[in-house]
Parts: sequence; C-alpha cells; structure tokens
Amino acid sequence: MIRPARKEEASTVVPLLFQAMKEIAVKLAGTSNPGVVQALFEHFFQQDVNQYSYKNTLVYEDEEGIGGMILSYDGDDLDLLRDPVLDHIREHLQNDFVPGRETGKGEYYLDSIAVAPGRQGKGIGKQLIAAAIEKARQEGQSSVGLLVHEHNEDALRLYERLGFKAVKMREFAGGQYLHMVKSL
Repeated sequence: MIRPARKEEASTVVPLLFQAMKEIAVKLAGTSNPGVVQALFEHFFQQDVNQYSYKNTLVYEDEEGIGGMILSYDGDDLDLLRDPVLDHIREHLQNDFVPGRETGKGEYYLDSIAVAPGRQGKGIGKQLIAAAIEKARQEGQSSVGLLVHEHNEDALRLYERLGFKAVKMREFAGGQYLHMVKSL
C-alpha cells in the first residue's frame, strides 16, 4: 500500500532517500561520512517545512515493511522548501553548496524516488510514481517533471514507458541531468 510517510519513520526512509540522492546528499552534508549524512537528512525529514520533509514523502509499505519512497512537491514552492535546507547547512555545517534549480513554477516535481535493494523490478517504483502523479492531479497540476542522470538508462526507459518526455539537458549539482515532463 502507498501512504504518506510519518515523521517517526526517518531512520527507515532516509537510507532510501540517500540511495536516490547519493552524491547530492554528500554535497549538501559536506562529507561522505554516512553517519553525518544520515543524521542531517533525518533532521530534514522530521521537519514540517523543507524539501526533504516527511510531509512531501509517500512510502510503499507491505508485509515486508517499507520498500520504497517518493518525495514530491509543487515546483512553485521550491524556494520555500529549499531555503530551510540551505540555511541549515550554511549555519550548522559552514557549507555554502547550492545545487541549482531543478524545478520551477508550473510543474509538480518528483524530487527523489527509490526502491529498496532486493525489492526492485516488482513494480513498486511505478506504483509510487503513479501515486505522486495522482497527488499532482488532485492538487490541480497540469504537468509533472523530474530530473534523471544522463547515464541512468534503466530509469530513462521507465520514465519514457510512463509517458515522460525528454525536454532538455540541465546541469544540476555538478552533473548533467535530463529534464523530463509528463503532461496531465
């Protein structure tokens, strides 16, 4: 079943978020130390208003537990959601990293999608994406967008099968990403 994440699930959901974000999470944390990255993103996840909040997260859960997550939000709110993250890393970690703009006005953004190792290839990712798209529809959005690393061919094929179209290449957080959009 897919449901909204809960604040107390940070220790379970954050490793999935890190799996999706990898080097971007490391850049935000300013270190590759897994404990520091985990603690930082647990902090963000447990807050009500920021890009990585539990309030922006849906999880897939079955009898085996949480098997996947998707983090999504209205692109119009990017600055409102990102500013607390950047302020925190600047103040507490003396880190001035700014990843760039991954979304913007007029787009519901699928920020991070991950399925637990050993649970992949079973349709969980598709279900999570479908749930986020339905959430976007319910909020009156007209399009859904995402970024995918240019070399992530499996994800590219999945998104194309789900109706996403490549729009343009975008530099983000020091890498090249394909911006893909699906009209609703």
